[in-house]
Amino acid sequence: MAREQGITTAAVKPEVHAHTKRQWGEIAGNLVLSVTVALFAAFLTLPVVALLLRVPLATLGDYMTQPIVLNALALSFLTSLLSLLIMLVFGTPVAYLLGRHRFRGKRLLETLVEIPLVLPPAVAGVALLLAFGRRGLLGPAVESAGLDIAFSTTAVVLAQTFVASPFYVKAARSGFQSVPVELEESAATEGAGRWDRFRRIILPLALPSMVGGMVMAWARALGEFGATILFAGNFQGRTQTMPLAIYSALESDLDAAIVLSAILIVASFALLITFRLLSGRQLDIIGMGD
Repeated sequence: MAREQGITTAAVKPEVHAHTKRQWGEIAGNLVLSVTVALFAAFLTLPVVALLLRVPLATLGDYMTQPIVLNALALSFLTSLLSLLIMLVFGTPVAYLLGRHRFRGKRLLETLVEIPLVLPPAVAGVALLLAFGRRGLLGPAVESAGLDIAFSTTAVVLAQTFVASPFYVKAARSGFQSVPVELEESAATEGAGRWDRFRRIILPLALPSMVGGMVMAWARALGEFGATILFAGNFQGRTQTMPLAIYSALESDLDAAIVLSAILIVASFALLITFRLLSGRQLDIIGMGD
């Protein structure tokens, strides 16, 4: 009896030891994970906090009424919203085609859509200039039509659209692709046409992904710098967006650059939160509809 008890006790000890070892391993793993996340979050947050702490609150009102701020703010929102509208009109059909159909040349089209993601912004600006500039590939045709695209507000919109459109198309494509084919087929058997299926089934289910893509695309367009300065130039009131105004202000007035940067941060956060709330509400509506 004593021998059996000794054997049982000896067998339990390794199990207890292994359990304790697993507990310490989990604690160490959680600690490493927490420290890593905290350091990364601090790395992302610290520059923003440092900038906001340097905002000259005493003269903030004066800076807010300066032409460089007002012109850049108005131009940035106008051009970024126009570029977003262009992405919605032309990018949505592309995203739908890539997400819902198989066809020859699909991979080529996917590659073309993603090219702006891998191009440096400066290269994108030079490419746009060589395509639409006066001496560019389409320069004679553009000039004969009485248009002057390069170094104009139109060039700002084109530059923002070029660099930001992949963010929307990729997100919208994922949304369209995630809609079960069975739902569309079921609606088709009940007599629903292609437009009705798109409007009542595919679009509502893909909308949250589309909204997320709009957020990313708008933010990318709003912060575009390299392609814009090379293709559109840096002319106040015409092509000088917020990032370009910050670049110009750094050379003469650091406080003005800080104020411009703070405005851009606050505006970006405000619209981002708004879009996120709308996206979450849309998900709730879809869930209630199901």
